[in-house]
Amino acid sequence: MRHLKSGRKLSRTSAHRKAMFRNMVTSLLEHEQITTTDAKAKELRSIADRMITLGKRGTLDARRRALAYVRKRSVVAKLFGEVAERFQSRPGGYTRIVKIGTRHGDNAPMSMIELTDRGEQSRAEADRKRERRARRAQERDEREQRMPTTGPTNV
Repeated sequence: MRHLKSGRKLSRTSAHRKAMFRNMVTSLLEHEQITTTDAKAKELRSIADRMITLGKRGTLDARRRALAYVRKRSVVAKLFGEVAERFQSRPGGYTRIVKIGTRHGDNAPMSMIELTDRGEQSRAEADRKRERRARRAQERDEREQRMPTTGPTNV
């Protein structure tokens, strides 16, 4: 029975698991969005939320604890500055997991984990994507209208 045994083992040794999650939380805080498997994303969520809570606290002790886990000083600076400021009024739930299908090689369920409030950067990306899609659709429609119908058609 697995009573009171929290966390997934993910078929890794404890040292490998710890190193992997340290790398993943560093990448998530640096890029604000990463793609990984469902199980890893669900485990990463609790660690990332803990790091953001440390950032919101803003004390010297919290900064040292974050530096002991996160791999890059620049990411810790971003965590205690920009990220902490963004989530200051939010009581929790700093990450979002979006399922994106399966991986080609082994059919593993994949997810994208991202910070819920990615700020102006994500809005700008979304706007650019929307404009690009609209432009492509318009070009496709124009191409279809210009194409002459040749030969007999069987109706």
